[in-house]
Amino acid sequence: MQLITAHALPSLARERPSTRPPLRVALIQHRWRDDAAGLATHLTDAIGQAADADARIVFLPEITLSRYPADVRAGENPGRTAEDLLTGPTFAFAAAAAAKHGVVVHTSLYERADAEDGLGFNTAIAVSPAGDLLAHTRKMHIPVTEGYYEDTYFRPGPPDDAYPVHTIAGAAIGMPTCWDEWFPEVARLYSLAGAEVIVYPTAIGSEPGFPAFDTQPLWQQVIVGNGISNGTFMVVPNRTGDEGGLTFYGSSFVSDPYGRILVQAPREEEAVLVADLDLDQRRDWLELFPFLATRRPDSYAGLTVPVDRAHPPGAAQSSRGTTPHPQGTTL
Repeated sequence: MQLITAHALPSLARERPSTRPPLRVALIQHRWRDDAAGLATHLTDAIGQAADADARIVFLPEITLSRYPADVRAGENPGRTAEDLLTGPTFAFAAAAAAKHGVVVHTSLYERADAEDGLGFNTAIAVSPAGDLLAHTRKMHIPVTEGYYEDTYFRPGPPDDAYPVHTIAGAAIGMPTCWDEWFPEVARLYSLAGAEVIVYPTAIGSEPGFPAFDTQPLWQQVIVGNGISNGTFMVVPNRTGDEGGLTFYGSSFVSDPYGRILVQAPREEEAVLVADLDLDQRRDWLELFPFLATRRPDSYAGLTVPVDRAHPPGAAQSSRGTTPHPQGTTL
C-alpha cells in the first residue's frame, strides 16, 4: 500500500516544555475483498508496513473484515453473521497481526449479542502483541438513513460506561465508531474523561438518495471541529472502494487539537498513514482556551430531553409552516 508519513507540527500555544516523546500511530485505509484469507493477509502486510515505520498502534476501519452489510435492510435474524468478541475471526486476526509485528492493533467487528431481536453490536477492539484484549467499545449511535440501514443490524451499546477511556501505549484513547463522530456530546464526554486521542473506525461514502451530494467535506469538518472544541487528536480510518450500493470515499485522516490535518489519504486508493502525535498539545490548547473549565452544565438539562422522531425540532407543525422553538414554544 501507499505509505504516507507525517511528523508532529509545532504546538502553537506552548508555554511549558513537553516531557513526553511523540506517539507514532498509523491507520489503514483499505478496500474490502471477497477472499477472506486474502483480505487478512493484505491487512496484515499493511500493519507490517506501519510497524516498519515505527508505529506503536495501528487503527483499521469499521467492520474491518466484512463487507459493509447495511446498504440494504437486514432480513430475519441479522445477527446470524455476527461473531464472538474473543473467539471470532476478527479477534484472531488482530491478535495474530499484533504478535507478528509487535504493535497494538485496533479493529472493528459485528459482535454477537444473543438478543431476541437478532441484532448484534458494532464493536471496536484493541489487541496487544501478547494477544490480550486491551479495550473494547460498542457503537452508541446507529444511523437509519438510506444506504446505511444499520438499525436493522446493530443495537446501540448500553448507556452504562458508554464512553470509556483506555491507556494504550501511554496515551489516553477513546474508541467510538463512525456515526458517533457526528455527535458533539460524544467527543465532549471523552474529553471530560481525559481522552487525548479519539479514534473513529468508519465506513462512509455516497448517499444513495442524493447521488450528487458529496458529504465528505462536512464529515471531515465536523470531526475536526469536535477535536478543536475538546482538545483531542482525531484518528479516522475509513474504507474506500465500491460495496453494493455504496462507494466509500476514503479520505482517512489524523487531525490535531488545533484542527490541523497532519496526514490524509486519497479518496480512491488504499493507504497506510503514519503520524506523530505530540500529546501535550491537548494541555497547551485547553490552557489557552479552557473549554472544559468554563462549561455551564447547570444549563444543559435540555440536552437530555428525548426528541420525538415523529415531530423533530425544526419540522413543520402546520400547513402554515410554523416551526417549534427549541424550548417547545411555537413562534
